[in-house]
Amino acid sequence: MTKMIFVNLPVADVAAATAFYQALGFEKNAMFSNEQASSMVWSDAIYVMLLGRDFYATFTNKTIIDAKTHSGALLALSFDGRGDVDTFTEAALAAGGRELHDPEDHGFMYSRAFEDLDGHGWGPFHMDMVEAEKVMGQPATA
Repeated sequence: MTKMIFVNLPVADVAAATAFYQALGFEKNAMFSNEQASSMVWSDAIYVMLLGRDFYATFTNKTIIDAKTHSGALLALSFDGRGDVDTFTEAALAAGGRELHDPEDHGFMYSRAFEDLDGHGWGPFHMDMVEAEKVMGQPATA
């Protein structure tokens, strides 16, 4: 089986969060979605599970943070080019997301940052690994 990651996020409104992620190009997997949760597919190996806060609470006995006021994780997705980073970020902003800072261009890496409707931070980026190895002075490891 392919190694996969399922990122679980607590959300205030499952339907609104689902619409937001669909606007970014995620596909809803109806098999694993209901009123309490939406399974949003980014790729064959990356899923984002949008869980209503009450449902999310059934998986932990810890206090669930308010991601609008506290940071619990910063999530990054890689893209093939700078234009793809911009397109993804602009879709997030058009769907109600909030940009966190100006684009960052380090020559070998270009990134943007935004929050979703619930304050979860995303950092889409493009990295030119050939240029990164030149700048860092060593080869990347797998």
